[in-house]
This record gives sequence, C-alpha cells and structure tokens, in this order.
Amino acid sequence: MNRIHQESGQGRHRGIRIGGAGIATDPKRDTQQLQAWLAELGLLAHVRIHTDSTVLTASLAPECASSWAPGFDTTALGAVLADQCGRDDRHIEREVLAGLLVSPLELEFPDFSEFESAVRIRVDTAQAASATMLRFDVDQHRPEAYWERLDTGSFTLRSGCSLVGALAAATQPAQGEDPYGFGCYRASEYVMLLAIAREAARSHPELKQRLRERSTRRPIESREFHDVLLKELGTFDEPLPACWFVPGDRIWFRNPDAHSADAEGFEGSWVIYVGDGLFSNFWKRNAPFTLERKCVEIYHWRNATYRGDDGLLRVDEEEAARHVAITEANPDEHARVLSLMRRWRDPRGVYEQGGCMDRTREFSRWVQPNSCDIAFAPA
Repeated sequence: MNRIHQESGQGRHRGIRIGGAGIATDPKRDTQQLQAWLAELGLLAHVRIHTDSTVLTASLAPECASSWAPGFDTTALGAVLADQCGRDDRHIEREVLAGLLVSPLELEFPDFSEFESAVRIRVDTAQAASATMLRFDVDQHRPEAYWERLDTGSFTLRSGCSLVGALAAATQPAQGEDPYGFGCYRASEYVMLLAIAREAARSHPELKQRLRERSTRRPIESREFHDVLLKELGTFDEPLPACWFVPGDRIWFRNPDAHSADAEGFEGSWVIYVGDGLFSNFWKRNAPFTLERKCVEIYHWRNATYRGDDGLLRVDEEEAARHVAITEANPDEHARVLSLMRRWRDPRGVYEQGGCMDRTREFSRWVQPNSCDIAFAPA
C-alpha cells in the first residue's frame, strides 16, 4: 500500500489506479468509459487522466482538489459539487467519485468493472444508512418472518428468504412498524452487507448465493465481518487525513472517557458517512450527525452516566442531549470540547489525552467474478 500523503495537512492527491493487478485490462477502453461516466456527472473537465499500456490513473485536477477539499477535508465536498453541477438523483454517486479521485493515496482496482462495483456499493451503503431506522437495544430483535434467533443471541436467515429482503426489513421498518433493536456495530454490518448483497445480485450471482446460504447457517459478524467482507485504509502509525471521508465509509468514533465507556453500547459509535458532511444516525434517521455534533454528543456521555437499579452502568441519552444543547449555545465551550474530541483516539485500552477521531476507514472488498476477494468458511 502506498504511503499516505498529508504533509502539513496538504500533500499530493493520488486518486485511483485501474489495472496492473494481473487481470486483463484495456486502458484505452477504460479511459473512454471513465470519460463518458465523468461527462454524465459534469466532472470530466475537473479530472486528470493518464494511461499507459496496462494502467489507467485518474485524480481530481490539482486546482480543484485544493479548493474543493483543502487539506483532504471532504466534509464540504457535497455542497461544492451541488454548486458546480446541481443536485440531482446522482448527487451521491458524484460525491463518491470525487471523493475517491481526491484520495491521499492511490486506490487500486483490478479493472474498470470492479471500480464501477465499488462506487455502486458505496452509493448503496450511504443510501441504506440514510434510510435505516432502529431502536438502540443491546438485547437485539429482528423481524421473525425473516430471522431466527440462536441460543448465542445471533440471528440466522430463515430458509427460502431473500438476504437482501431480510436485511432491508430489519433495518428499514415499514410505515407504522416499530423499529427493531440493534447496537450500532451490528447495524453498520447489516447496512454494509445489504449493499454488498445488492451488488452481488447485479454482478456476481454466485457470491449472492454463497452469502445467502452462509447467512442461513451462521452470520458473518464481528471480527469475521471485518476480515472477510471489508478492506481498511490507514493504520494507527500512518493515519488517513482526519476529515477525508467518502460516502459509504464505515467509521469508528471512540468514547475517550474511561468511565462512561464501560456502559454497554457506549464504548464508541460506529457510523456510515452518507455524504454532504453528514454521518448516519441509526436511531433518528431524519437527524444525521455533523462531525461537530457527533464529537460533542460523545463527549457528553460522561455527563449522563448513571448506575441503574440492576447495578449496570448506563447513559441517559436525553440528559446527554441537554448537555449538547448547552454546549452548542456557548461558542467558547463548544470550541473547547471540539479541541479535545478532534484529536486522534488513544490505542485500545488507553484513556489519556486522546479524542474520538479514528485513523482508518472501512469499505467493501472486491466483488466481481474475476477479482472477488471475499472468501469465507461455509459455516
């Protein structure tokens, strides 16, 4: 993996690289396809493309990169694109492409089909996250028509059910239907798996079938989900630029307060970046988080922690919201809280001077038949 370029928050944008990964590609054809796609979205004049005999590389033009995403900060990129190109039903797709083209490192794709799949998965992930409406409950629940609960507390897909349909039913309840109980980590898995399964249905039916069959026996979740289905960019030692977000990213915001982090479900917050500077709110889908609001909310979990009658540590979210409102009404206090929270997080198990910001991003592995790198044990 190429080293991340972020000298003094600036650096050279690397963008994308297609081809050169051992799969037969046609850079001339790929260039024509990419140019046509960019033209449809009104981006062609803002992108620099280079090809040789085996590889196509593309990135946002330097003058656009520096003004649209200064210091790799993409939180205002959606608004810039809306001003440049208008806001239509392809707005998220446009923001995904621009966000990838302004990458601080070179993002590699084996061929153009895999790049198209990657963009579609990100669009589907962002849209599914925006549509998700759940109830926070560590004792989780699922629609029984689709899911069967195991003794372990996990859920398997009922035989004969559509995986896409089951995931959508669990995360996007029908009008008048009560939301189902989730924690944010599992919710993020369902949203990402829904997008991956939808793309598998379009481009790799065998993968779709394998995902469905595996889900009827044992769910892919927790560490296995991360290892099998996702890629991760950035490391603890070489973090990504703090505000380089692309719609469809899964992101971890850590709770840096040791006491409130002991309350189950409040160790931190797993979210999906949905674009336009906003992050998913699985509990209130009509109130997505800005980066600042997410930081301030997590900070105030410490001021809303109590021990319930059962002896367990809990967080009163209404009390936390009250503290958030007070902080947001005081510019000096708001700036103080953000200065603490917008630091890199400490390592796991350490609670010293770190904030809530993570150093990595997670997104789907490759799914096309010729390049798919998703492999899992049947069950």
